[in-house]
Amino acid sequence: MAEAKTVPTKASVDEFINRVEPAAKREDARVLLELFTKVTGEQAQMWGDSIIGFGTYNTTYASGRDVTWMRSGFSPRKAKHSLYLMGGYCDEIAARDRTAALERLGKHSTGKSCLYINKLSDVDLGVLEEMIAADWATMARIYPE
Repeated sequence: MAEAKTVPTKASVDEFINRVEPAAKREDARVLLELFTKVTGEQAQMWGDSIIGFGTYNTTYASGRDVTWMRSGFSPRKAKHSLYLMGGYCDEIAARDRTAALERLGKHSTGKSCLYINKLSDVDLGVLEEMIAADWATMARIYPE
């Protein structure tokens, strides 16, 4: 069975953020790091070359493949920040609450398990904090340690 391509590394989160371009994305990344750290209570860890993750959980795909993945995280991509908030995709109640929060968030787009934000000034940081906290609680309930 194939190994996961994106795995935790020992790379420095701070060094990674210091290399993020442009400067505005770098500053947003620092704000996101502080926000995720505050909400999760976890220490950030690099996953692969460009994802900053918090915590882990184990799951088994329908194919039978066992996977360890971060509970939550983000990547300050050049075009948009990618926020990995899986809880809203794993649970019907969380999905409903997530939809309501997205209506209050501000300018964003979504993917299968990602929330995309161009710049943090486009969104309400209070709502974003609520979303991260709700997601973290959902993941803890679905995947207890």
